[in-house]
Amino acid sequence: MSFKTMFLGAAMVLGATAHATAGEQEAARLGKDLTPVGAERAGNKDGTIPAWTGGDMKAPAGWKTGAPRPDPYAGDKRLFSIDASNVDRYKDKLAAGQVEMVKSIPGYRMDVYPTHRSCGYPDYFYERTKKNAATAKLAANGHDLAEAIGAAVPFPVPRNGAEAIWNHKLSWRGEGFSSHFSAFIPPKGGDGIGEAISQDEWEMSPMWSPSNKGIADARNIEYQLLNVFTGPPSIAGDATLAQYNFAKPNDVWLYFASQRRVRRAPTYQYDAPILNTENLEIVDQYLQFNGPLDRYDWKLAGKKELFVPYNTYRLNAPANKVADVVKPKFFNRDLARYELHRMWVVEATLKEGMRHMFPKRTFYIDEDTWTILVEDMIDAQGKVWRTTEMGPYMAWEVPACVWAANTSYDHVTGRAVLDRVLAGGKEPDWLAAREGRLKAGTFEPDGLRRATTR
Repeated sequence: MSFKTMFLGAAMVLGATAHATAGEQEAARLGKDLTPVGAERAGNKDGTIPAWTGGDMKAPAGWKTGAPRPDPYAGDKRLFSIDASNVDRYKDKLAAGQVEMVKSIPGYRMDVYPTHRSCGYPDYFYERTKKNAATAKLAANGHDLAEAIGAAVPFPVPRNGAEAIWNHKLSWRGEGFSSHFSAFIPPKGGDGIGEAISQDEWEMSPMWSPSNKGIADARNIEYQLLNVFTGPPSIAGDATLAQYNFAKPNDVWLYFASQRRVRRAPTYQYDAPILNTENLEIVDQYLQFNGPLDRYDWKLAGKKELFVPYNTYRLNAPANKVADVVKPKFFNRDLARYELHRMWVVEATLKEGMRHMFPKRTFYIDEDTWTILVEDMIDAQGKVWRTTEMGPYMAWEVPACVWAANTSYDHVTGRAVLDRVLAGGKEPDWLAAREGRLKAGTFEPDGLRRATTR
C-alpha cells in the first residue's frame, strides 16, 4: 500500500470521526441550552421573546378533540399596531415584503401581541430528533436527503440552508390528516372576495410514522397529497394527486371532471402555475415550499427576530363566517395575531444555467416548529414580487403545532390568494391516519378515482 493511499484512508477515517463527534456534540445540546428540536431555549435580551418551557401542551379545561378549538390567549392585550404611519420604526423586525404590504395596501396593519412559545411535540419526537442530530445527512450533491428517520426534525442544528429547508419539508403535524377548506382569489379591480374555491384534502407521509426507520423504510416517499375541488360547480370534481419523492421527480396525476380522465403530469413542479389560482401561485410555493431543491443554492444566513403570524386560533376558528375572515386583499386584521419570534433566515439563489420565475427567495423559518412562516420571492431586479405568510397554532390532540390559513400576496398585480380558510366548516381531522380514517391506498391513482366519483 502506498503512503498516499494510507494517508487518504486515514484522512477519511479522521474526517468521519470528526463529523460523528460534531454530530454527537450537537445532539448533547438538545434539551439543554437548545430545546429538543434545536431552538434557543433562552429568551432574548429584551425579554420580548420568553424562554421555552416545554410549550403549552395541555388543552384548555373541558375541550375535547373535534370540538371548536378555544383560543387560550384570548385575554391577551394588544401591545401595539404596525401600519403605514409607523412601519419604518419596526422594519428591522419585518421581512421586506411585509414592509411593502403595510405601505402599499390601504387599511393593512399588523397587530402585535405578547409572544407565547406554545409549540411542543411528543417525547418520542424529541428522542428521534436527537438521533437524527448525530446521524442524518445530505447526499453528496448537497441538496437531496440521504439519511434521516421520520417523525423527527432531521437537522435540529443545521449547518447550511438546504438542511434547514429539509426541516421544513419534513415538519411534523401528526401521522396524517384530512381537512376541508376554501381558497379565495379576490377579483382584479373589484371590491368583492370572489367565489369560494372549496376543497377536500388528505395529507400523509410514511416519514411521519413514529415507527419509521428511514428513507428506504418510507419507500423513498417524502410526502403524499390528494386534493379534490368541491366547488364552484365549474371545477367541482377536479383533483390533484401528488407524491413527492426523495432524489427523483415528483409523481403527479391530475383529474379533470369534465373529461373524466386521469392524466400523468410529469412537469407539474417548480414554477408551474397551480391549477385554478389564476397564475398567482406556483407549485413549489404550495405549503410554503415543496419539491426538489436542485435549482437553487441555499445559504443559511443566521437568525432574525421577526413579527410573524402565531397562535392563530381566532383566524382559524371554523365558527367564523367567511365574510368576517376574508377581505379583498387580506385576512381580517382584527382576527390576525402577530408575535415576535426568532426565525432562521435561508436565502435561495438560482443556480447558473437553471430556470425559475423567482431568481431569489428568502425564507423565514420558525425555530420552534421548523416551518416557513414568511417568504419573500424576488424578481431579477431585486424587488419583492410575492410574499407569503402563515401562522401555527397548537393541536393538543396530536400534540404538534399545525397551521391552516395562509396568504400569498402578489405585489406586481396587487392581488392575493387567501388559502386554507376554515371559516364556515369544521376542524381538520388531525388524527385521521392514527385512528384509521386515512389509509395509504388513498394516495394511489385508484384512490384518486374513488375520491372523484363519490
